[in-house]
Amino acid sequence: MKSSVESLDPTRVRLLIEVPFEELKPSLDAAYKRIAAQVTIPGFRRGRVPAAIIDQRVGRGAVLDEAVNAELPRAYTAAVREHHLQVLGQPDVDVTEFADGAELKFTAEVDIRPVIELPEYRGLAVTVTEAEVTDAEVDEQLDALRARFGSLSPVERGVETGDFVTLDLATEADGEPLEDATATGLSYEVGSGSLVEGLDDAITGLEAGGSATFTTRLRAGDHADRDVSVTATVTAVRVRHLPEPDDDFAQLASEFDTLAELRDDLRTRLMGIKRLQQGVEARDKVLDALLDQIDVPLPENLVQAQLTDHFGDGHGDDDHRAEVEGQTRTSLKAQFVLDAVVAKEELQVGEGELTEYLVRQAPRYGLTAEQFADELVQAGQVPAVLGEVARAKALALVLEAATVTDESGRPVDLDALRSGGRPGGPGEPTGDGPDADPDADA
Repeated sequence: MKSSVESLDPTRVRLLIEVPFEELKPSLDAAYKRIAAQVTIPGFRRGRVPAAIIDQRVGRGAVLDEAVNAELPRAYTAAVREHHLQVLGQPDVDVTEFADGAELKFTAEVDIRPVIELPEYRGLAVTVTEAEVTDAEVDEQLDALRARFGSLSPVERGVETGDFVTLDLATEADGEPLEDATATGLSYEVGSGSLVEGLDDAITGLEAGGSATFTTRLRAGDHADRDVSVTATVTAVRVRHLPEPDDDFAQLASEFDTLAELRDDLRTRLMGIKRLQQGVEARDKVLDALLDQIDVPLPENLVQAQLTDHFGDGHGDDDHRAEVEGQTRTSLKAQFVLDAVVAKEELQVGEGELTEYLVRQAPRYGLTAEQFADELVQAGQVPAVLGEVARAKALALVLEAATVTDESGRPVDLDALRSGGRPGGPGEPTGDGPDADPDADA
């Protein structure tokens, strides 16, 4: 077999492959065997039909076609290995010349990984936000903790912001009820904005038994981004009472004896989160700084394939499509650059690192680590996971070698990011605000 490669652009090549007819003999023999096992010809047992009879009854052309179809992937793979190509996706194959007894000639066009000349990626300098905790932030976390120990009581008045209400929602589109957007007995904190846009304005001022109809757009489901009509009926209005922030509350809600100790603990936990956020910001900015130093040609077929997959249902306007395309190109560029770092540094993924990934990711899919591993194996996704873990190691290497300072010029300790830890405990700060159960009257 002979092959040559022609560069079409930085990310696409054309392979020209020639296979002598004598090298097709194994594929021809296999084709005769497959056809002999499939056809029924009087006087011959299935699988024992001679080649000459198959040529006579089925046709030599059918055998040649099957042999060529079997030979194409073998010859293509051999040519890819010969020229050390890192291919992406499936090739476009075109048989240019073939006849019985003559050599097989074909071309295969395929996308390849771009060749990347890495810039100096050690010693990148980035600046991140200062890690500071204000009294107001401590107050917010204390209020969130108080809300967990609050109580609800009914009131006979119109709905106000901050009230907890029980709602029935009935939704229609073009006059037809939407079962998946209809519910009864919903608990909702007025002002949280956690249900549908326009609900807060519609129910404010209503007393128990009152209802209002308004037009909105659903955020998800089959009718997402379409105008629908929602009728909200308030069936109960309750107000929340919070415990006083004092030493008694500190003893009730935590292991501390005084409110001052509880506030200090909240401040410490918030600082831990801020430092972790600094680490995440540093990681993102280091990656941006690395990518800014290098131009990477991207395979357009790969870009368009990912966009087609994302917008397969036809959703999204031009602005959204442009945003997703930008994100796709940046993500692909980052993958190629980090893969180049992996190769240069000869990074390997150890069994412990893979196990850590599985343990960390499995809960996102409601699986155990063992179940998640089985799913990845069955889906053929293990190489993709290994690549993801290796790229994370490459980025961690670049980050470790970077100079990270805050806006005041102080060095930033990235241990929080490397350890992956997060403060926790009875007084754990949250980013979601008060989280009292509106259905539980304390």
